Amino acid sequence: MRQLELRLSSETDLEWIHRLRHEVYARELGQHVPNAAGVLSDDLDGVYIVAIRDGEPAGFISVTPPWAGRYSIDKYLRRDEHPGLGDGLFEIRILAVDLERRGELLGKLLMYAALRWVMAHGGRSIVALGRAELLPMYLELGLTPGDVAVRSGAVEYELLTGDVAELTDGVLERYGAVLRELRGTVRWELEVSFLPADECGHGGASIGALGRGFETLDARWDVVPADVLDAWFPPAPGAVAALDGQDWIARTSPPAQGGGLIEEIALRRGVPEAAVVLGAGSSDLIFRAFRSWLDASSRVLLIDPCYGEYAHVVERVIGCRADRFPLRREEGWRIDPERLAGALRAGYDLVVIVNPNNPTGVHLDADQLREVMAGAPGTRFWIDEAYAGYAGRSLEPADNAVICTSLSKMYALSGLRAAYLTAPEAIAAELRRWTPPWAVSLPAQIAAVNALRDPEYYAARWAQTVALRAELAAGLAGIHEELQVDEAVANFVLLTLPQGAARLVDRCRRQGVFLRDLSPLSPAFEGRTVRIAVRDAKANARVVEAVAEALHVA
Repeated sequence: MRQLELRLSSETDLEWIHRLRHEVYARELGQHVPNAAGVLSDDLDGVYIVAIRDGEPAGFISVTPPWAGRYSIDKYLRRDEHPGLGDGLFEIRILAVDLERRGELLGKLLMYAALRWVMAHGGRSIVALGRAELLPMYLELGLTPGDVAVRSGAVEYELLTGDVAELTDGVLERYGAVLRELRGTVRWELEVSFLPADECGHGGASIGALGRGFETLDARWDVVPADVLDAWFPPAPGAVAALDGQDWIARTSPPAQGGGLIEEIALRRGVPEAAVVLGAGSSDLIFRAFRSWLDASSRVLLIDPCYGEYAHVVERVIGCRADRFPLRREEGWRIDPERLAGALRAGYDLVVIVNPNNPTGVHLDADQLREVMAGAPGTRFWIDEAYAGYAGRSLEPADNAVICTSLSKMYALSGLRAAYLTAPEAIAAELRRWTPPWAVSLPAQIAAVNALRDPEYYAARWAQTVALRAELAAGLAGIHEELQVDEAVANFVLLTLPQGAARLVDRCRRQGVFLRDLSPLSPAFEGRTVRIAVRDAKANARVVEAVAEALHVA
C-alpha cells in the first residue's frame, strides 16, 4: 500500500470524480440514466476525500457537513421523524472505487478517512444511505440499519446511522492492528492524524517544544504558545518570592487538607469554609464530582461549543447521555437566557455552563444566569468560572449551583495545578469525602495563598490583557478584509477564515507560532475558526506576522 495516497480533493480532481461517479452510479448500478457527457454531479458536491493509487485516481467518498444546510437523505425522509438525526450530523455518501482497484481495502479506508474527517470537525453522529449489497461491510464498520429502505433508480439503499465516538472505538477494536501497520505505508494527507488519540484533545501542542523528557526547556523562548490560555504574565510577586530558592518546598509534604488555602479562599470569596473544596486543577474537580453524581442513566445538558473536557468526561468516561444547547455564530455566540430556560424544561440531572464561555469567549450576565437557574429549582448546575475575572463579576456565592474556579489562567499558576469549587455545604462535604489527602501540592498551596492576597496586582494585569487583546484583534483584522476577528471577554480572540483552519494552524506551527484549531470541538465552527491566546506585545506581533505570511498576504 506504499503507493496509496488519501487526501481531500482539489479543483483538478473534480473532472475524474464526476466521471467515476457516472461510471459507477449510472452505467454500472443504474441509479441514474447515463448521459452523453459521461459525468455526474449534483448541487450537494462539497467535501470529497480521494484515494490515489500508483499516481492514478482509484476512488472517492463524499461528506456533507451540517453547515451545508441540507443532506441528500432529505429527498427521501423527514429527519425530525428519526432519532439521532439532529445537531452535529454529517452525511457520508457516494462511495465509489474504480473497478480495477476493488478488493484492496480501498472502500473501507475511504470510509475510515471520512470518519476521521468528521471527527476532526466536531461531528457526533453519521448518517448514510448504504447500498443493500454492501450492507455487510457497513455493519462490520459499526453502522446501524434504521429500518428505512430507499430505492433510487435500480439501486436499493438502507438508512444507516452511527455515533462517531462509538464507530471510532469499534473500528479501532476490529482494525486497530491493520491500521497501525498501514500507518507507515499510506500517504495520509488529511489535516487530521491517521489514528485518534485516546484522551480528550487539548490545545497545548506547543508544550511538545520542551521535549518529551523535558530535554529542550530553552526552546520555550523560540515558540509562541498561543494555543493554550495560560497567562502571559508572571504570578504575583509575593507568590514568586515565596517559592524562589526554597528547595525544601519540593521535598516537604503539604497540609493534607489544604486548610490554609481553604481559609484564604473563603475570606476572599465571602463564603463559608465548609462550602469550599480544593482540587489539583479544575479537571481534578470535574472528574471527581461528575463520577460521584452521574451514571450511564443520567442526562446532562452541555453548551455547544464549550470546553471539551466536559463532553469527554460525560460521554466517554461516564457514558451518559449529553444533549447540546447550540450557540449560533450569527447571534455572536451569546447564550440566550430565554432559549436556555426553555431547554431546561426537558429535565436534566446536570447542566454545565462555562461563563465566560471557552472557546467562544462570550459572557452571560450573572443576574440573567441566576434568573435562569431560579426557573429550574430541581436541577443541579455546574458553573465553570475559569475566566470570570475578565468579566468582572462572579456568581459566587450561589445557593443552587456548584461554582468551579481554576487558579491557573487568571492567577498564572497553570503549572502548579490549583483550583477550587464552592457549593452548598452538603454537596461540598460529600465531595470532600472523595478528596484524597495532599491533593494540592505544597508549592501550589503556597503560591495560591500569596496570589489571592494580591488582588491589585492581578486587576492591573487583567486590564493589560484587555489592552493587549484589542491590539492583537486589530492586527489580525488588518491582514485581510475576509477575516472575521471576534474579541472574547477573556484572554483570547477568535479568527474565522473563509475556510481551512487546520491549514493555517499547520503553517503557523512551522514558524514556531502555535494556534488552536477549534474544529474538533464543534461543527458550529465549520472547520474555519481558530482561537488565539493573548500573549505579550512582542509575541502578539509575531502571531500577526505568522498569520499574514501563512495566508500569503503579508
